[in-house]
Amino acid sequence: MRKTTVFVLVVLFQIALHLNAQSLVDYVNPLVGSDSRFDFSNGNTYPAIAMPWGMNFWTPQTGKMGDGWQYQYSKNKIRGFKQTHQPSPWINDYGCFSLFATTDTVVFDENKRESWFSHKAEIAKPYYYKNYLANYNTTVEIAPTERAACFRFTFPATNKACIIVDAFDKNSYIKVIPEERKIIGYNTFNTGGVPDNFKNYFVIYYDKDFTDLTLSIDSILFQNKNEAKGKHVGAILQFKTRNKEIINLKVASSFISLEQAELNLKREIGGSSFDEICQKGKAEWNTLMSRIKVEGGSLQENRTFYTALYRTMLFPRKFYEIDANNKIVHYSPYNGKICDGYMFTDNGFWDTFRAVFPFFTLMFPELNSHIMEGLVNTYKESGWLPEWASPGHKNCMVGSNSAAIIADSYLKGIRGYDINTLYEAILKNTENEGPIASVGRLGADYYNTLGFVPLDIHGYENTSRSIEYSYADFTIYRLATELKRPASEIDTFKKRAFYYKNVFDTTINFMRGKTKNGEFQTPFRPDAWGHSFSEGCSWHWTWCVFHDIDGLINLMGGKRDFVQKLDSVFTTAPTVEYSAYGFLIHEMVEMQVMDMGQYAHGNQPVQHMPYLYNYAGEPWKTQFNVRNIMNRLYTDQPDGLCGDEDNGQTSAWYVFSALGFYPVCPGSNQYVIGSPLFKKATLNFENGKTLVINSANNSVKNVYIKNIVFNKKRYTKNYFDHFDLLKGGVINVDMSNTPEMNRGVLKQDFPFSLSE
Repeated sequence: MRKTTVFVLVVLFQIALHLNAQSLVDYVNPLVGSDSRFDFSNGNTYPAIAMPWGMNFWTPQTGKMGDGWQYQYSKNKIRGFKQTHQPSPWINDYGCFSLFATTDTVVFDENKRESWFSHKAEIAKPYYYKNYLANYNTTVEIAPTERAACFRFTFPATNKACIIVDAFDKNSYIKVIPEERKIIGYNTFNTGGVPDNFKNYFVIYYDKDFTDLTLSIDSILFQNKNEAKGKHVGAILQFKTRNKEIINLKVASSFISLEQAELNLKREIGGSSFDEICQKGKAEWNTLMSRIKVEGGSLQENRTFYTALYRTMLFPRKFYEIDANNKIVHYSPYNGKICDGYMFTDNGFWDTFRAVFPFFTLMFPELNSHIMEGLVNTYKESGWLPEWASPGHKNCMVGSNSAAIIADSYLKGIRGYDINTLYEAILKNTENEGPIASVGRLGADYYNTLGFVPLDIHGYENTSRSIEYSYADFTIYRLATELKRPASEIDTFKKRAFYYKNVFDTTINFMRGKTKNGEFQTPFRPDAWGHSFSEGCSWHWTWCVFHDIDGLINLMGGKRDFVQKLDSVFTTAPTVEYSAYGFLIHEMVEMQVMDMGQYAHGNQPVQHMPYLYNYAGEPWKTQFNVRNIMNRLYTDQPDGLCGDEDNGQTSAWYVFSALGFYPVCPGSNQYVIGSPLFKKATLNFENGKTLVINSANNSVKNVYIKNIVFNKKRYTKNYFDHFDLLKGGVINVDMSNTPEMNRGVLKQDFPFSLSE
């Protein structure tokens, strides 16, 4: 063998070793999606410096206290490093406080203390954050745990190196204990959804004696106090430092008590150094991310994929703690008591039932089981299931989507929770309106008797509710069958699963609002947002019959008309009628600028729609459109998302789609096939099995599936079964640059529909 050949092989081997040793979490860019504002969103995210599903996140704060857009990439001044629990800028935050550093001046006011910074000096990883405060020649670093964090402040030589603890407004408390080098306190900051006794308790340890102490109480500074309580309090600790001197802080919080905050700090940090906590965090992220390894993509595609995976692993938040007896306990955001067991929060099921929770059932079933336990506790503590919780019930969005999440979990064989109590809660939802519009079912009596929610009774979003209740009833029908409930009960929910037909106008092939006496809404425009529809229009909601696409095809007159209607979504001018809102809301603008017609990927209702060609025998159109959406609407940059991220849903769409399949209908146990993005993807399941998806001839042009071989057998179906995937094995996908129009065209190859 020639020496040059040997040399090339050695180099290739070394490159392969390097790739295998690559830290997957270091592909993640937490700044993706942060180039957003109120009127235009590229994700509406902030850099969450956090552990997977952690109780606390940390983020640099460019926005003012109480501003939902707490970090915006376009801003160039920073005013704090904030402990945050914010799931969305529209929901805002709770239980938050911040740390900051200044030099040569004693200042507390957030507008006066803010410092210039540059993204060129900013390092953001899920497990580590670093920023340089130019005004103060000071560097701040953060390494998080689930309920605690280490801070490292590097100061210049100065007599006034100040560390600021801002306990935020809406009533707070702080006390400095110099003999223990400790700060304790609490804040009550919230935007609703909490009991009257809500507090987030915090404890902070610092490793150097301060020279002066100043407390701020409602904007007035005091130097002869070490304890403060008021609407808005905070502390400024002043130190004398040498050049490049480091002051370390260890921080933890609890929703239960100060003692529990101390315990959280001891358990999660203890005597560990900043660097040790940083490495532990990195290792934990890598361990969980390594459940999916992708190969053969570009650097940008790897970064985009693992950033999307990171976003799917943030919410819902672990709202539980481990007490001194190693028992799992939680402060109930519903009844204000300390209760046993798991609790999760910060999630809008309207968004996440679509792909986030199906992702958990596939890749993190144990976590999913714990979340189900948390739902049991929520029902016991509040009397309702949490359709949108942050941390308690929030009056946001429509539907009854907890049913889909619960049914999908149980039907996929996930156990370890009280399914009978959850089923009781589901039944209660189907018969009752809740104390707020987002829990229970608004218009339940009308839906159950008329078969739809009438627009002249519950005018706003009535048709969206009708469609979502019908899908929820399908999942209840499936769950009731599995639980061997009475036949009459099963039949009732199966019947209601077809109620979506009651709001479909066959004369125009659109979903349409209907009055109590059965007349369709007039005037009607399919591009009218609001009114009968939630955050969208009939162009989007017409396709939300996840469980019975074949039934929808029949309503539209057959496969040909159905496909033409699908095509028209991408080609119709992106007009909007916005009188229900009074102005162009950001979701409308984001649809218009994408040059994809009426397709609005930035909002959730229509995200499954590109996969529906599989139900009508033209899967190649799914393959083209899905790949086109991945390539055009997702990047690894701060503007790399479109519309609202919404607790990981938009990212979960990408994760599934990049693997080559998507859960169009949770509750059916099927994933509809799209177009895999990578040449190879390896899924390591919790059951110990491994699934490898090979598409070796994949490329930018080769987006079409020519043939699939699943465990050495030719596979013609347009979907994968959940349990078949969990058995592991190898899926070989032969890709092509031209559509294969003879594959997936037979009825027996189409995905599930209830009408079939």
